[in-house]
Amino acid sequence: MTASVRDDLLAAGLAVFDRVGFEGATVAAIRTKARASNGSFFHVFGSKKELAGALFLEVLRHYHAAVLAALDPVPDAEQGIDRLIRAHLDWVVSSRREARYLFEISRNEWGEDVRDAQRAQNARLAEGIERWRAPLIANGELLPMTPVMFVSQLIGPAQIFCRAFLSGRDRADPRGEAATLIACAIRALCPADRINKQ
Repeated sequence: MTASVRDDLLAAGLAVFDRVGFEGATVAAIRTKARASNGSFFHVFGSKKELAGALFLEVLRHYHAAVLAALDPVPDAEQGIDRLIRAHLDWVVSSRREARYLFEISRNEWGEDVRDAQRAQNARLAEGIERWRAPLIANGELLPMTPVMFVSQLIGPAQIFCRAFLSGRDRADPRGEAATLIACAIRALCPADRINKQ
């Protein structure tokens, strides 16, 4: 079975899940969208749940790659905060269907089968951020805090706007709030006496 069949099924799964949700999606609808036979589907995935888990990991990998790309070349503290927030906002808007899947549609109950792989991907993202962050904490450009607190202060407020955008509650492009989100994150993550002094 070629990788393209798998890719076609994942793309079809994303489209069907986005249209009708996980519960409303059927293997038949996914197969029809992918133009794949029943045998092809079950050769690649054992179930709709297995496809959903594989899709979650694929989308998560794309999101993490977009975030980590923001740290190359290595920025200073304020530039990094700016780039990371903009990378998050840009990915959500430019990959709206994937972002809806990652942040709105995916569910813990079917994600158990991919939990270890998810942890490994999350660890790679955390390591990439820490490679940038640790020297900046050491030289006083970033405030010391746990990695979880750092990410919550960095992405948490932006994610509130993104969730409203993804759910359709707010049609405004969340990138319109980027400057304010960045300014607030800099105040939360950088020592006051180091802001705008590099």
